[in-house]
Amino acid sequence: MDMSGDRPRTVVSGGASELAVLWGAFPLLGGGAGWLLAATTGWLTRLPWVPFGDLVEWLDRLPEPQATLGAVGVGVLAGLVVAGIGTAERLIVTVDAAQVRLRRSDQDRAVARVDTRVAFLADKHLVLLDGDGAELVRESTDLPAARLAEAFRTHGWSWADDDPHRSAYRLWVPDLPGLPAGADALLRARERAIERDRRDDARELRRELGLLGVVLRDEGKRQYWRLTTRAVAPGPEQPTSAERKPDER
Repeated sequence: MDMSGDRPRTVVSGGASELAVLWGAFPLLGGGAGWLLAATTGWLTRLPWVPFGDLVEWLDRLPEPQATLGAVGVGVLAGLVVAGIGTAERLIVTVDAAQVRLRRSDQDRAVARVDTRVAFLADKHLVLLDGDGAELVRESTDLPAARLAEAFRTHGWSWADDDPHRSAYRLWVPDLPGLPAGADALLRARERAIERDRRDDARELRRELGLLGVVLRDEGKRQYWRLTTRAVAPGPEQPTSAERKPDER
């Protein structure tokens, strides 16, 4: 058994029940949807607004039972694909007294307890902050807050029931003063990425802002921000990222 001090490591995941839902329910639902499609093709072809009308008409012309078996098979396959994606995206959290390990798909990351000031769950994200209030980890998860809290507290980690800095966030609007140089441009770019549902771009821009000491919280498509204690915010005599001196080009 893996041990950390006097306590075994605690693993928090969806467990066997989550895998059973993924690999059992989704293929069954996909197969059922395929059967329903095959059973109703004759009726669907008479609807002028049905999507993929050509495909439905082609399926309706296929002989039975080949049409039904094929539709069910495709539905089951689609369910298996969804189950595979869901399994790969599961977050598995392993906590001991020295570190927390976060595994998802091909990602495997460990964060030391000595580098972490507090951990919490906020807006369906597991977040770890360092002593300056910067994010060490921000991982989306559906794991229950109670199980995560118990795992961290059992091994002596500091756990908060909510973001301890929530009251420090301010709504970002263009040209807002107080941000480090370059942050306003990154927030504008991230706003466009969010509007266009470019999640990878938005995630990368969040990391870039973190390097400047800017921590973000999203509410829908609105961005809220705060500064870490080590962030270099412009002084009263300095231009912000959204300001320029008259002689600057």
